Amino acid sequence: MIEVVAKLIRGPVFLAGEALECLVTFTNPLSAASTSASSETLAWASAQIHCQFHASESRVQLPASEEQRQDVQAENETVFIPNRGERGQCILSTPPKILFCDLRLDPGETKSYSYSETLPLAAPPSFRGQSVKYVYKLTIGCQRVNCPIQLLRVPFRVLLLHALQGFQLPQEEEVAPSNPFLDEEEIGKRDSRLLDSAVEILMAVTSRRNLHQYNISNARGRVGTFCIFKTVYKIGEDIIGTFNFSDGEIPCLQYCVCLQAEESVQEEYRRSRSQPVTISTHAQHLESCLHTACSHFSLPLPLSSCPGFSTNIVSLKWRLHFEFVTAREPVEAPTVPENQSEIITWTGAAHIDVDTFSWDLPIKVLPTNPLLVSYVSPAPSTHSICI
Repeated sequence: MIEVVAKLIRGPVFLAGEALECLVTFTNPLSAASTSASSETLAWASAQIHCQFHASESRVQLPASEEQRQDVQAENETVFIPNRGERGQCILSTPPKILFCDLRLDPGETKSYSYSETLPLAAPPSFRGQSVKYVYKLTIGCQRVNCPIQLLRVPFRVLLLHALQGFQLPQEEEVAPSNPFLDEEEIGKRDSRLLDSAVEILMAVTSRRNLHQYNISNARGRVGTFCIFKTVYKIGEDIIGTFNFSDGEIPCLQYCVCLQAEESVQEEYRRSRSQPVTISTHAQHLESCLHTACSHFSLPLPLSSCPGFSTNIVSLKWRLHFEFVTAREPVEAPTVPENQSEIITWTGAAHIDVDTFSWDLPIKVLPTNPLLVSYVSPAPSTHSICI
């Protein structure tokens, strides 16, 4: 028996365009002192990254040439197919890399191999929606002589750098031909510069603050004002907004703010023309505000959520959804006499005629530093298999 352990060195989250590094360790767990100890041999091991795409048949109409299928590989087949048995179709794969050929491990012996691959910049992000799913995995295939291939799959998450395609990366270096003889340290520096540039751009874009003020009103008149200082956020940030009802003509009894993602299938792939957009709520704030002059809310953008993106099949956008409940008639506020020695209990009206209305405010959600997401990600960085 040989134990195979794969560890993502920097964690399970990456930006598209970064280099993924994985340390693959092969161990013969038997002790040299064991009477049954013997050497173990593997014929070969390879590694490859692939992205698996799965679409909901009730929501997405794929062309006949793109219909989903399940990949099958015979047990005695010697061809390495990393997405064997996976649902859907493989829409992206990197060239396979051979880790070794003909490995012999004596009892208690361990050997490690380093795998590194740059994630394509144009890759879709990791996403698990109701219409489509994009799932990334690093698959390591191993085989003994005259035995079926064993696969060790290591899932990881990709944040899309294309969310920043409207912004220019700093041009600090001259364009030069790539050097195939660069050592690992130089490759690491180049990858670090990409991450540093992306983080700087994200900080610059999401730290800009401008007061955005909106009048809230319905058919009966003015309800109040809403203020927010920015509409571009990174995942992991808090969205903070304030309401001012003191200058309103119509009493607001209650408001609700929801952080929502809109998942929309592109028109040519929809099952029907009237197919609605899929709405998912990630955070909510509900507050009663009768006789309240000012109020505020804070909604967290989960680090597990997917930033906005668009592919040829689906797009994801973000919004703040507001719902207001207002009174049709003025509601008398409680009054306290100046010289009141006894306790007074104020009771609200038993019946109030109300109106309700809603409003949507689009916002932009961008990725954040993948190192931060890795620290809090529940996904493990290490996976193992025994063959």
